[in-house]
Amino acid sequence: MQPSSAQPVSPGEYLVFRLAAERYALLGSHVREIMRWRSPTPIPGAPPLLPGIINQRGQILAVIDLRLLLALPAAAPDRATRLIWLHHEEFDAALLVDSVDDLIAIDATQLEPSPANMPDPAQRLIRAIFRYHDQPVAVLDPAAIFALAQEAT
Repeated sequence: MQPSSAQPVSPGEYLVFRLAAERYALLGSHVREIMRWRSPTPIPGAPPLLPGIINQRGQILAVIDLRLLLALPAAAPDRATRLIWLHHEEFDAALLVDSVDDLIAIDATQLEPSPANMPDPAQRLIRAIFRYHDQPVAVLDPAAIFALAQEAT
């Protein structure tokens, strides 16, 4: 897989969400739906970053805990916790996030390259950075999310 900084980042609408005290974003065209938290059905033998599966509108989705994928400490779900239905190419999953902030339009001038000195897995996952309310937001690469989740199993 190519480093995330080698992949193009498109202007467009981005879904901004939180993990711990940090903000992240996904290109809106990769988001199918935002769902309230509900406990997934556990999968025996699955790693902690895959807490289980859910059935959403007849589609079975693996739940990926993005905190654990990004090497952040685990957190118990609360009222703000959401599941983001992520679609990329032939893959679909529900991403577990702390909360969803907004869907915002970002143009090419607002997107900056990701820093080259980030530790892995952030180096593989973060494609670009932009500012939202004077705070940095890391744009995540859907292909890298699926690749890292698959490597963890």
